[in-house]
Formats: sequence, structure tokens, C-alpha cells
Amino acid sequence: MPVARPKNDILQGTLTLIVLRSLDAAGPMHGYAMTAHIQRVSSDLLRVEDGSLYPALHRMEQDGWLRSSWGTTEKNRDARFYEITAKGRKQLAVERESWTRLTDGVARVLRHA
Repeated sequence: MPVARPKNDILQGTLTLIVLRSLDAAGPMHGYAMTAHIQRVSSDLLRVEDGSLYPALHRMEQDGWLRSSWGTTEKNRDARFYEITAKGRKQLAVERESWTRLTDGVARVLRHA
């Protein structure tokens, strides 16, 4: 029987929190820089796939939480850079509170189940 590999997929629903927090902390970034940032600050525990990131960025931009503009990367390539908006900062507070409730609930179940 194969041994299960540890999963580093991001729990559904947390990608918004992670992206908003990353942009709030590090400033504007393009998608590839964002995935590298998340992987680096999580000590390689989290990995964001392009197929998840770009639809999420598009949705957050449509919701007014992010704005984007074209710029040039450190490797002299054109890329869309994303930055958090004031509305996005408000949403970040909502997402953080939701995450705190979720993790508190999971911790209670683990202690008492």
C-alpha cells in the first residue's frame, strides 16, 4: 500500500486570504512573484498553482479587492502587477476573522473529539 504524501494544497477558501495578505505585506506583485512569495514565506509548506491563482486574482479584481496594471518584471518581461485596494484591505480583515473562527473550531474538535 503506498504511503500518503503530505498535501500542501491550500485549503479551499484560504487562497483569498493568502493573496490579500501577501499583497498587503509585500506590495504589488505579478502572479509568478506571488506564488514564489507564498511558497517562500510558508517555508515551502504551501504551493499555489497557476490554475488556481489566476482565476482567483481575476475574481478579486472584479470584486474590487485588487487592481492591476501592466509593468515590467525583474527579468524585463511584461506582466500584470496586482495590488490590494482599500476595499481589499477591508475584505482581508473579514477573511482573517473567518480564518480565526475556522481554526479555533478545528482546534476544539481536535482537543475534544
